[in-house]
Amino acid sequence: MYKRPKPNKEAVAQLLDLEFDARRAFINSDTLRDQDRPANILQAYPCFREVDHVMDELRRILDRSNPDFIFDLKTRWESFNSKAQFYGVFKKVLGPPTTQDKVTRSVAMMKALPEMFPSPVALPKKLGHASEAMVHVLEPTENPTTYLQRRPVFSPVLIVCDNNCMLAIGSTPVTTFPKENIDTGVLYLLAYYYAFHLTYPKCIATLLSILQTEVLQDAIHDRDATSSYKKTLSEWKKFIGE
Repeated sequence: MYKRPKPNKEAVAQLLDLEFDARRAFINSDTLRDQDRPANILQAYPCFREVDHVMDELRRILDRSNPDFIFDLKTRWESFNSKAQFYGVFKKVLGPPTTQDKVTRSVAMMKALPEMFPSPVALPKKLGHASEAMVHVLEPTENPTTYLQRRPVFSPVLIVCDNNCMLAIGSTPVTTFPKENIDTGVLYLLAYYYAFHLTYPKCIATLLSILQTEVLQDAIHDRDATSSYKKTLSEWKKFIGE
């Protein structure tokens, strides 16, 4: 059913529900390296080229019995994003909120997030800014395939093109979605990290850990609660008055 030209979305979702435990065992298996995961998973589950199915998989992983999970998640992200706009101004990594269009505003936020919640590690060679581990605005003369092949980090990334947004993992293009949905792009990235059981890149690990606990409301393991995470979280909580 997964591989039919136009499978019924509801039928696929029901099948994904039924096969959840077996699928997670396959995806989480140590036999799959991060670099091999996208191709292997997409071959077995081509439905994960659709962001709706990946967001639904995130629901199954985090709150399987909650039919309102995605609505609640988007509400939490909107609240976090709204506060982060002012936190970015406070940290001097964002300009004051303006009447910029949604795409410009969302890209600016994604570029600023790693500076708001920084990881104390050196960037990989050829990675100009930590935000490049999660978002890249394609230049008019740039070829997306060439760009992906040259990326020095293996992680989900949003590529903002003229007409749409592409989501890729490593050098593998996975899906595209309308630019008007870019304000949900951070959630799509997180969903692919979870659905494909991918490791956070060290250069944005603090940011992704903050998003994991504050937006996804998923506790992190003690070993992942680094001093950087604790310090950054404390500063954020102080700023928002919690």
